[in-house]
Amino acid sequence: MEAWRILATALLTVSGIIGILLAMARARERTGRGSTVAVTGLVGLTALTVAAVLTLTTLPAVGAWALSGAIALTVSVLALAS
Repeated sequence: MEAWRILATALLTVSGIIGILLAMARARERTGRGSTVAVTGLVGLTALTVAAVLTLTTLPAVGAWALSGAIALTVSVLALAS
């Protein structure tokens, strides 16, 4: 396992978890129901897990870093906008 794959996955995971928490908070504000928040969290966690596994195993370097950077940038903008 190359070191760049581990670093890209770590960046993706940290920013992805923060993004999931932001999405769950936004779902809670809009609906006020716990079931919607749970579904939002599970869908986000599933997507993050798939993206992390692909980053660790099959994505080329440009794709892995582009995915990690895009998620980190998106979460940063969402955190600043909240």
